[in-house]
Amino acid sequence: MKRLKIYVDGSSKGNPGDAGYGFVIEDEEGNRLASGSGYIGVTTSNAAEYTALIFALLKAKEFNPRSVEILSDSELLVKQISGEYGIHSDLLKPLYLKAKSLLDSFESFSVRKISRSENREADRLASAAARRRG
Repeated sequence: MKRLKIYVDGSSKGNPGDAGYGFVIEDEEGNRLASGSGYIGVTTSNAAEYTALIFALLKAKEFNPRSVEILSDSELLVKQISGEYGIHSDLLKPLYLKAKSLLDSFESFSVRKISRSENREADRLASAAARRRG
């Protein structure tokens, strides 16, 4: 497998509040290979976005792709991962470093901002997980 598309989203009900993550992984033809979600306790939406990315990348590694394309409706996550924005939050720094370490294990990666409507399934999974409260 050469390239995977990874849709990620995080949700926090209250920001900070009950939070969850969701992701969907597709192959090059748009076939769903995997999806996942989970409740992560009380945190911010930005931390939930990074948590979604980390869990998605861990799952993506199982498919042994050469590269991954990250698709997110979070401008902050996209611009921080691409190096356009710095990381100033003590909460986000370790999550960013973990995500970058995972991304560096692939031959290449790209990250792109998409609209919320293009990210519906990951959003649905993250919102549902945030409501689960464990």
